Amino acid sequence: MLRRSLLSLALIVPFAAAQAAPAVGQAAPDFTLKDASGKAVKLSDYRGKFVVLEWTNPGCPYVKKHYNTGNMGATQADATGRGAVWLSINSTAKGAWDYMEPAKVLAWQHERKGRPSALLADEEGTVGRAYGARTTPHMYIVDPQGKLVYAGGIDSIPSSDPDDIKKATNYVRQGLAEAMAGKAISSPATRPYGCSIKYKNDA
Repeated sequence: MLRRSLLSLALIVPFAAAQAAPAVGQAAPDFTLKDASGKAVKLSDYRGKFVVLEWTNPGCPYVKKHYNTGNMGATQADATGRGAVWLSINSTAKGAWDYMEPAKVLAWQHERKGRPSALLADEEGTVGRAYGARTTPHMYIVDPQGKLVYAGGIDSIPSSDPDDIKKATNYVRQGLAEAMAGKAISSPATRPYGCSIKYKNDA
């Protein structure tokens, strides 16, 4: 009976955490994380700009799909070229088999023409849980007032096949362009896809 109760609790807790995550239209949780060089980066310091949040893990085939093809780098370049800030966040726990040190993650991204504004380490998983980030990649857009205006997948085809990129709608690129033009984002909340984030202390 005790074991059954514990199993039930293990199923309920992640669900409850996900329910507590901010919805599109609500304030994006502020946070401070260290970048690959050890410098503290605070989300609210970018108030007045659009900010894209990208949850990443180089060990994930879905992340590799978007980086190895140059799609993630191109999406980052499009965003930062428009004046947005791009924060790439790794919430993988240190004990996970595919954990990689921040400097190595950033080097991996640069080798594949990835150019985030910063690569942030969230090894405790505090920020990832606050946002309800479930997959790598899991994407968010925060507007200049600090409000969450997009949450979901990077694009419309949930696969690890690189050939699907050219057929998919890039929700981040589309949403950012619409928001910056003062329009309502046509797909503000979509289903994220990718590898499950390996949070610290997860069962």
